[in-house]
Amino acid sequence: MPHGDHQVHSHAAAGHDGQAVRRALVTGLVLTALFALVEAGAGLVAGSLALISDAGHMATDAASFVVALIAHHLARRPVSARASYGYARAEVLSAFVNALAMLALVVFIAVEAVDRLLRPIPVAGEVVMAVAIAGLAVNLYVAWRLSQTHGNINARGALLHVVGDILGSIAAIVAGAVVAFTGWTPVDPILSIVVALLILRSTVALLRESGGVLMERVPAHLSYERIGGALAALPNVKSVHDLHVWSMGGGRIALSAHLVVDAGDAWPATLAAAQRMLDADFGIDHATLQPTWPAPAPHGRVIPVLPARHRGRS
Repeated sequence: MPHGDHQVHSHAAAGHDGQAVRRALVTGLVLTALFALVEAGAGLVAGSLALISDAGHMATDAASFVVALIAHHLARRPVSARASYGYARAEVLSAFVNALAMLALVVFIAVEAVDRLLRPIPVAGEVVMAVAIAGLAVNLYVAWRLSQTHGNINARGALLHVVGDILGSIAAIVAGAVVAFTGWTPVDPILSIVVALLILRSTVALLRESGGVLMERVPAHLSYERIGGALAALPNVKSVHDLHVWSMGGGRIALSAHLVVDAGDAWPATLAAAQRMLDADFGIDHATLQPTWPAPAPHGRVIPVLPARHRGRS
């Protein structure tokens, strides 16, 4: 396949994936925002913390979908003189902000649950079950749509919220059933705490990943030592130093390094070999490599060149 055709197909595939992500985010925003209102009203009527916390969770999700859509739009913008890498990291920033919002929600649920355990209130179990089952259906559909956007960290951040909603809906169903059939109301705040702890684990993982990208750490799936060793093993390369590997966002990995080579005339072939190896073995398609080679021994008389401030002293 000609190189130009490969680029056309790559851009077409990226455009198709971008549209799929946008449709999934819009669907999630509309369904989540509408059902959050329904669930909040039902939670107030039924007196259920499980429903109220899940409604708050879904309202936070709706806000996260708005942030994710803005980030998705920014990430599609082309590079410019003021943004030479483009705006792909907007999606990473969105995921980071969403994770912080989830942490705040976990704290709110925990505090409210403790208050409910100390001061129990009546809960309408049947209402809780009915609304929670409907919420579970909505969340499962939204999660399925988002799961089709493979490898997009922005969509993953939104999906994390929806997974938390699914857990919240399941907890609300169980809480409603226990209250309806046994009348034991403490199960409502207890299950809310369990869900908060489950959400916390996934949130911390997303914080670490998105924070690592923002801090320009080596991507978790790559080995700094292996990359350096592979570059040093290339023909004509004597050593590697000042090696840096980071994520630019949008799944693209960048690398820069200084390579000490045996001879300058072999550098074009060495550079081509290094670029092919980095792309094929590590998925790094943006590499900046600077060569250094021994200077040839001078022939004839050498005339030293001094800085201007020293010339008058000679």
